[in-house]
Amino acid sequence: MGLRVRASSLLLSMALELAVVLVSVSAQQKFGINYGQIANDLPDPTQVAGLLQSMNVNKVKLYDADPKVLTAFANTGVEFIIAVGNENLQTMATNPTAARQWVSTHVQPYIPATRITCVTVGNEVFAGNDTVMMSSLLPAMKAVYEALGDLGLSSQVTVSSAHSVNVLATSFPPSSGAFREDLAEYIQPILDFHGQTGSPFLINAYPFFAYKASPSSVSLPYVLFEPNPGVRDTNTNLSYDNMLYAQIDAVYAAMKAMGHTDVAVRISETGWPSKGDEDEVGATVQNAAAYNGNLMQRIAMGQGTPLKPNVPIDVYVFALFNEDMKPGPTSERNYGLFYPNGSPVYAISAGSGGGSSPGGSLNPYYTSMFSSSSKLAVSTAFLTERVMLLLLLQAIVILLRP
Repeated sequence: MGLRVRASSLLLSMALELAVVLVSVSAQQKFGINYGQIANDLPDPTQVAGLLQSMNVNKVKLYDADPKVLTAFANTGVEFIIAVGNENLQTMATNPTAARQWVSTHVQPYIPATRITCVTVGNEVFAGNDTVMMSSLLPAMKAVYEALGDLGLSSQVTVSSAHSVNVLATSFPPSSGAFREDLAEYIQPILDFHGQTGSPFLINAYPFFAYKASPSSVSLPYVLFEPNPGVRDTNTNLSYDNMLYAQIDAVYAAMKAMGHTDVAVRISETGWPSKGDEDEVGATVQNAAAYNGNLMQRIAMGQGTPLKPNVPIDVYVFALFNEDMKPGPTSERNYGLFYPNGSPVYAISAGSGGGSSPGGSLNPYYTSMFSSSSKLAVSTAFLTERVMLLLLLQAIVILLRP
């Protein structure tokens, strides 16, 4: 191995170690992470496995069924949600053999070493206007479920699909939540399927979009889980101090209106971008750190929504890495907790709220966003980071010395 190659490998390894210091999380995390890979120079999946284990994150959601990732996480105990792409729905809906082949290739060989617990069939299918794809969704879900059953895996692996929160026609007050009328013919039988199979209804919910669309009327503290007066649902007299919980309860209300109180709601995506275009109001490092940090703190507390206070929310944060090859506005490429090289975008603390550097400071922790009880922990983490940076510089000097 050449000198520069060894140096590069060591630097990436140390960057991942530093990332563990910067993202301090509690002993056993209750949130999951979305692991997208539309980026250049991402760490090898084996390194990612080590990073997530060091963070004690034990739930991961993929947008495919990458064999390298599933192999890298074997025997780690990490739970996986893997995905069937939208491009496969029509084929699986009309040809159950295709679903059987997909399960035989992408699920069966990895169980039980890799803990695959759910297959999502399609992603935000109802966000578009492709009625053929919409009609294919449920038959494809059923085909995958039957294939899992044929292979003796249906008791271990559930089947679902991820939907945008925009499948709701109304979401406030939460008790008035209702699905769009044009989607009712598709969603009703899907809910029936979930009720019959015991699988969750997955929602991708981003309060950022609501704030971006109307920053003058949407309270920033309300969407960031920060102290605010909250809003009251006059129908139930329940009070909400953040938008995400209101959206979750709106989905529960919409399902109840369709006769289902037997299906769990899981947030398959939520997050906040650390950077955006000029018109993407609120896309900042500070807000991203606050949103994700405050959300993780509430998850660590086992908190439920006002409607279901005894049911801890189940959330997959978007995303593990910034994905620099994604199309669309700048925000789309800046939802990650880490850069593709493994270094942290900002520092957050799941135990004491969010925090980040306001810029121009060597201290990555914006300590005014932390409670006074966490200042000592923040200072200790900062000192640890300084030591790591010194070691990193020493490694560079030693390894690149002629």
